[in-house]
Amino acid sequence: MDKKFYITTTAPYVNADPHIGFALEIVQADAVARYKRMEGYEVSFGFGTDEHGVKIYRKALEAKMDPLSYCNSYAKKFDDLTHILNLSTTHFIRTTDPKHIHAAQEFWNLCFQNGDIYKKNYRIKYCVGCELEKTDSELENNICPVHPNLKIEIYEEENYFFRFSKYQNRLLKLYTDQPEFVTPQNRLLEIKTFVQNGLQDFSISRLREKMPWGIDVPNDNKHVMYVWFDALVFYISNIGWPTEQKNFKSWWPVVQLAGKDNLRQQSAIWQAMLMSSGLPTSKQIRIHGFITSNGQKMSKSLGNVINPFDLVKQYGSDAVRYYLLKEIPSFNDGDFSFDRMKEVYNSELANELGNLVSRITTIAATDHVIINDDLLGNVYTKSQIALFEKGQLDLVIKSIWDHIKELNKNTNDFEPWKKSQAERTVFLKKMLNEIRIIAHQLLPIIPTASEKIIASTKGTIIKTPPLFPRLK
Repeated sequence: MDKKFYITTTAPYVNADPHIGFALEIVQADAVARYKRMEGYEVSFGFGTDEHGVKIYRKALEAKMDPLSYCNSYAKKFDDLTHILNLSTTHFIRTTDPKHIHAAQEFWNLCFQNGDIYKKNYRIKYCVGCELEKTDSELENNICPVHPNLKIEIYEEENYFFRFSKYQNRLLKLYTDQPEFVTPQNRLLEIKTFVQNGLQDFSISRLREKMPWGIDVPNDNKHVMYVWFDALVFYISNIGWPTEQKNFKSWWPVVQLAGKDNLRQQSAIWQAMLMSSGLPTSKQIRIHGFITSNGQKMSKSLGNVINPFDLVKQYGSDAVRYYLLKEIPSFNDGDFSFDRMKEVYNSELANELGNLVSRITTIAATDHVIINDDLLGNVYTKSQIALFEKGQLDLVIKSIWDHIKELNKNTNDFEPWKKSQAERTVFLKKMLNEIRIIAHQLLPIIPTASEKIIASTKGTIIKTPPLFPRLK
């Protein structure tokens, strides 16, 4: 049987430039995708952009642009993340693409045929920032805590609804039967509690006359699809559903990465929609936290939003990847600061890794050391494999870095520059082999530097130029 693995991130809105929070999510996904390829899997790693809904429609109007032209300008910036973050993605789809539109409409038809879509009048409180209905318990002084600068809006109209309440028991059974379905465990407990408290059917359409920017509801030209119903279908349209059934079935189900603000949508709403359509549920939902900036929540008003393009321009893609994967806990909130970024770059990448490789290859090149043997077997320890499989990338890096520190200590203790060439050669060959193992271990984390190390530590050893020149 073919070893196949499908992983995605959420589809970010194109109402603003890419930010460091999404960079974290997609770099986490990339590290897992690269690791699975090293384990012999064929990997599908898709992402894309969410381009419908009232928030984007209003932004386009403010910019005096038609919505699609507005989306085009931002979608390219997200696609460009592939290059600046050195991502190994295989697919990129926009929810304005014809094949996604077709998939969303076919998915609607399946849910409708199953009796899970119906019409009714309703009145709700709505946060445009979240693109979600809000109950009074979710609001603070009638303000959404996630978007305190936006006024809660009242919607009162006839819409189509999805029969979410029907799937309470099936969702709870899913969580019980698959205890690793949502990770970490505190997020699984959170979503179980939410579902146990009872589910409310939710609106999945908007009146075209009020908000025309959306996918047409099949057989009703007065309505467009609600953005969340449309966008979630991206997980299956990305791999060819419904037209490429063989391809779809070969990859599905998926491992999804999402932020904690997406827990409900990914692990409950989307799974209920899949159940309604008759398709298998996702394989796993991995939930990460938020990134603060110097301990503060990032916001445009505070001027502390971090642009990943600017960060890569200053530090390089490997350093940014390393910081996000190591300094930000894989499943909890973490902080970014430029002071810490510089400190990590100089102390860990430049000094501990870069200096180790430079010292050993310089001496080995001078002594004309030759390494002809190939690495055999898996380069990861059992504990590292277990951590990778759980998505605990920060702990994987810690394990690798403990080995790097140990090799630096061994070099200082042995003092090869004081030994005879024969003694040095034995030591250097052992060290070069250890460095090669580390370089392979780091391929999913810092691929560019790792490839340089691998190239310079095989055959006739050459001095490795500084991998991470120190910053002043």
